[in-house]
Amino acid sequence: MDHSNDNAPGDLLMGAAAIAGALGITRRQAYKLIYAGDLPTFKLGGTVSARRSSILATIAAKEAAANTARAA
Repeated sequence: MDHSNDNAPGDLLMGAAAIAGALGITRRQAYKLIYAGDLPTFKLGGTVSARRSSILATIAAKEAAANTARAA
């Protein structure tokens, strides 16, 4: 995974509301994805947090896997 953007301004998302906003989904949908293990998150001071770059990389990998499976 490329970590070159890890310290980019705005890369850290703190709270489910911030994660949801970055993905364009509701907070409830974000929690569902978080608890299902579909998003790379971690706790920071008791607050669920994520890096925008990690979430986007995960989504890109899932998309590539789906496209590969479809092509097979």
